[in-house]
Amino acid sequence: MKIFISIFLLIFSFASRGTSISAAPLKPELAIVIDDLGNNMKGTAEMMELPVTLTVAIMPFMPTTKEDAEMASENGHEVIVHMPMEPKRGKRSWLGPGAITTDLTDEEIRSRVKSAIKEVPHAVGMNHHMGSRATENERVMRIVLKVCKEQGLFYLDSKTTGKSVVAKLAKEIGVPYVENNIFFDDIYTTAHITKQADRLAEKLVKNERIIAIGHVGITGTKMVNVLKEYIPVYKEKAEIVPLSELIPGYELIDEGP
Repeated sequence: MKIFISIFLLIFSFASRGTSISAAPLKPELAIVIDDLGNNMKGTAEMMELPVTLTVAIMPFMPTTKEDAEMASENGHEVIVHMPMEPKRGKRSWLGPGAITTDLTDEEIRSRVKSAIKEVPHAVGMNHHMGSRATENERVMRIVLKVCKEQGLFYLDSKTTGKSVVAKLAKEIGVPYVENNIFFDDIYTTAHITKQADRLAEKLVKNERIIAIGHVGITGTKMVNVLKEYIPVYKEKAEIVPLSELIPGYELIDEGP
């Protein structure tokens, strides 16, 4: 009887160890989004060569829109449409062609969004370029989000305003959406980008899912250099994933016509 009990305890001990190993906590998930591709922007080629899967937001109707989308796809990155939208401050010329502004009619908005989606190969989602005024406007964003739903795209709210109506309308319309958590380069200095990269590393300890946005262009080279330094840190703390993987049930979304 004593021998039987000893064997039982030994088996139970091994089983318990196995259970504790399999129950190890999963790493947080991090999606890194890079905005402003499509206009032969500084840092684009170097960004594409980084050893992680990025989500790249490409502006429509620009000189290298299609080229950048194809290059991103070939390098294993995820592509979304970077839709230019009206800001509260800034020049209209900064928006580029085909922008969504609050003075457009419903049909003009719808037409521009549909054309932008067709313009960007491999796009699976959308976010906005600038857009602090447009994303506070329910009429405008209702049309934008309805087109996204029709075309099978998710929406990333870049959170360029604290009064965005995207979350409210996306839930109402049934469009999968996610929200940005941190900008790397809202100030253009290397010191600030590095500071934000540090903040992101700290957030990964406390959050299950994080979305961070950087840019090519003015800060392109600085962003690439900081990411090269911090990617090993992020890989140690988290799984770096395409943005679509942060959307529950994304693989079940109807891809549209």
